[in-house]
Formats: sequence, C-alpha cells, structure tokens
Amino acid sequence: MSVDLSKLVVRRKITVDELNDRVIAVDAYNVLYQFLSIIRQPDGTPLMDQNGNVTSHLSGLFYRTIELIEHGVKPIYVFDGLPSMLKQKTIEARMQRRASAYEAWQQAKEAGAVEQARTYAQQSSRVDRRIVDSSKQLLELMGVPYINAPGEGEAQASYMCAHGLVYAAASQDYDTLLFGSKNVVRNLALSGRRKLPKKNIYIEVQPELVNLDETLTSLGITRQQLIWIGILLGTDFNEGIKGVGPKTALKAAKSARSLADIKDFAKSKGGEFELDVAEVEQLFTKPEVTELERSYIAAALDSKADAEGIVRFMCDEHGFSKERVAKYAQLLEKRKGSARQAGISSWVS
Repeated sequence: MSVDLSKLVVRRKITVDELNDRVIAVDAYNVLYQFLSIIRQPDGTPLMDQNGNVTSHLSGLFYRTIELIEHGVKPIYVFDGLPSMLKQKTIEARMQRRASAYEAWQQAKEAGAVEQARTYAQQSSRVDRRIVDSSKQLLELMGVPYINAPGEGEAQASYMCAHGLVYAAASQDYDTLLFGSKNVVRNLALSGRRKLPKKNIYIEVQPELVNLDETLTSLGITRQQLIWIGILLGTDFNEGIKGVGPKTALKAAKSARSLADIKDFAKSKGGEFELDVAEVEQLFTKPEVTELERSYIAAALDSKADAEGIVRFMCDEHGFSKERVAKYAQLLEKRKGSARQAGISSWVS
C-alpha cells in the first residue's frame, strides 16, 4: 500500500481552473482504478459493451479528460512499465484482496444486498492488459499524449515534474513526493460530488495541491529524511514498523543521521525490516525513468484529435451513445485544433 503521509504534508484546496495552461503528468493506472471503481451500476456491475468487455474506464477517461482540457489543463498520461521486484509482495497482496472482494461481491449480489455489493465490487477493480491497451487507443484518437514508463509510473511522472517538464504529477499516492515531484495534485480525476461508502451522505471532493518544498520546510527535514519516514510507515516496496505512526516516524527521521540509524530505531521498537531498505531508499532516489526533452513534450501536446475515429471506437466498437460521444468528440477536435498556446515554459513554471 502507498505510504500515508496525509497527516504530515502541506496541502491546499484548489480549483481545476487554477491549473489552466499547466501541463500535468497523470498517473494513468491510478486514475484507471478510480474510474473502474466508481463508474458502476448500483449493484457494482461495471459498464460493459455488447461483447461483455468492461468499458467503465473508457467512459471516465474520455469525459474526464475532455473536461480537464476544457479547463485549460494539458494532461500527459504516464503508464507503468515493469514493476520493481521489491513490489512483488504488495502486488500479490492486492491480487488476493481483489479476489476476496470479488467473491464477496457475488455473494452480496445473490443476497440482494445492493449497498454491500457495490462496496465489494469497487474493491475488486483490476487493470488488465485489455484495459490498458484500450485506454491507450482512446488517448491516441483523442490526441492526448501518453508515456510508457520503464518502471513505476509515479517515478516517471515525478521525474518530469522535478525536471520542469510538467507543472505537477497527478496521483492519489504520496509516493510521488518520495520520488521527488515538486508538486502533486490529488483528486484531479475524483473531483465532484461523491457518496460516502455505506452511508447516504454525499460530499464535495475538491482537487488539492501538495508542494514538496513547503512540506519539507514545514517539517524541518530533507527529502531523504522524508523517504526514511516513508520507509518507517511502509511503502509499496516495504512493510513499515508496527506501532510507528507519522509523528513518531518524523521524530525518528529528524534525529537520524543515516539509514543505519533508522534501522536501529526500528529494532528499538521491537521491529525489523523484512528486506534491505537501502534498496528501497535507492529506488526512490535513483528510479528507472526515461529522460525526455521539452521539445518532445511540446510536440506530443500538439497532437490533434480524430473525432470520427473516436466515434467509431467508442460507439461502433463499444456501444456508447453516438449522439453524446460525437458532441464531445467534436468539442475536443475543435479545442485540440486551436492555435498553439504560449511556449511550454509558461505551462510548467
């Protein structure tokens, strides 16, 4: 599970309009899971086409991306490559949780427990190769760029932000801060009115911006010490130390001079890391990424949309409403075909 730094970071609520003319590197797998989880029927059944293929992700990706572009946001989706071997245990645990949730979903549906069924269904969401490939095909037709990361998508998005290629990385996971992203936008794909699980209560979910430098200054630590905090709390790549919360981890990191001190602290709490956390630290400080030039980003953002192709793909192949899709596809084609905005330097500064 991603590291939970929610009680430590400095954040502020923003509107999507505040991201006007900003290039945002979006963690693709992160948002696909969100769409697959949220866009479902009352009993949890996802949207599907005439052939039984899940299409919830296509609906979310299409309409939400156009909404962002209409607000002046310039998204670049970043897809995961091969996961680190350190993440294998996390992946296996997630697969087991999803399998268990799927079984519980089927049982709840048979029992007529609609609310429970939807909750379990959301927990069973999984991104497979077909979902990834269809997402990329749609983005190509929309003229929206995407990048295939060699490793972790969060690492690639964070690299792009840290090197001034984009304004922010968009992800729900705080790992992006450990990877060095200067700005992190959360709730970009989730903003709007949302129902709380198991309650008949709706809340407004608003995007928020987390700034790395402001967070480090507020806590009085370095990014390396933030990584140590993450290691103590637990990341996607290692289990944390039981009984150590954010405040305790912060105190330990501030007093530590090296990773060896963090290991000694863990032992003093009766715990021990299950692997060599020096590898985890290095994964965050020197992740595998593809180096990019500003000219590449600028050219990718200048891609045009294919309205007719979108209609064929979304409607003829996947059964979406032709009238509605055509309307939005033409809107996108017009927007993407407009004169190029100011130079990319203004988008990322």
